[in-house]
Parts: sequence; C-alpha cells; structure tokens
Amino acid sequence: MATTTRRSPTPRFAICVDNSEYPASLELHKVYRVLVDQEADRHGDLRVVDESGEDYLYPAEYFVVVDLPRETVRALDKSYARNVQRAD
Repeated sequence: MATTTRRSPTPRFAICVDNSEYPASLELHKVYRVLVDQEADRHGDLRVVDESGEDYLYPAEYFVVVDLPRETVRALDKSYARNVQRAD
C-alpha cells in the first residue's frame, strides 16, 4: 500500500519529548520538521525529518506539534532549505 506524503503549504514543526527508542535518530527537546502523511496520522504516527535528513515515521506521542508565529516558521523553513541545499 502506497503512503501519501506531500509537503504541507505551511510547514509544521514539532518538539521531541521522548527519544527513548531512537536516541541516535532523535534529539530530546529539538524542533523537527513534520511532513503531512494522512495514513501515518491514522495510525498514531508522525512523519518527521530526523537527524539523518530523511523523513521517517515515529510515534506521535514522542512529539508535541507546535503552532509557531509566522515569522518563526519562515525562518525555520529558510534554515531547513539551506541545510537541504548543502546536503546536495
């Protein structure tokens, strides 16, 4: 079954509050980019761009999704884009 993943028009972010099962992939208290994945949502997961720079599914309870001011979202989105360009 194919999973539908697409970029959200407004980037979403979440703070990691539990990395007990994935200490190499997730940093506690770090802000992560969240990608839209309706199938994951139905199963209680979030699709998160982790320390590897790739997106993976993690239990939603490991994160607190945050509503950030528009200016903060823009700054994080630009920072994320710069990081992706450096990786290419």
